[in-house]
Amino acid sequence: MTTEGPAEDLMRHPGHLLRRALQAMNLLWDHEVSHVITSPQFAALNALYGEPALDQRTLGERISLDRSTMTEVVARLSARGLIKTARDSNDGRRKTIRLTPKGVATLQHLIPRTHQMTRRLVGALDAKEQADLLRLLTTVVSSNERRRAPSPRPRRS
Repeated sequence: MTTEGPAEDLMRHPGHLLRRALQAMNLLWDHEVSHVITSPQFAALNALYGEPALDQRTLGERISLDRSTMTEVVARLSARGLIKTARDSNDGRRKTIRLTPKGVATLQHLIPRTHQMTRRLVGALDAKEQADLLRLLTTVVSSNERRRAPSPRPRRS
């Protein structure tokens, strides 16, 4: 077996570090926030609290979830009685999603827990470093979401 050089130092690979940070966040989420409501489910509840009566596609866009994941999130939240769907009165083809009173109560219960989890996640950083981390992550996410956006289809002649 021959090698062409030393092994990669994965601590210098942002993707590796982001994956490890996500693992840490998921572990903290389970311990600090909820064993039942996942981070994507929380994001959906929060989006619906801020913008009631979204359709499923728009909700997925707001929280950056693909169609199949969004379908699963809606099914689970609906089964728990946290959201309800109804036909749009202006467009019968469109179903809107709203929080139920139980969904609002659940969200309000979880919000302070998410703040506590976040404090633990980034607690090793001072306030400026935390602000820098948010700014840098926002830049990385934004630039990659623009890349992911579907390009317009060419017109057929």
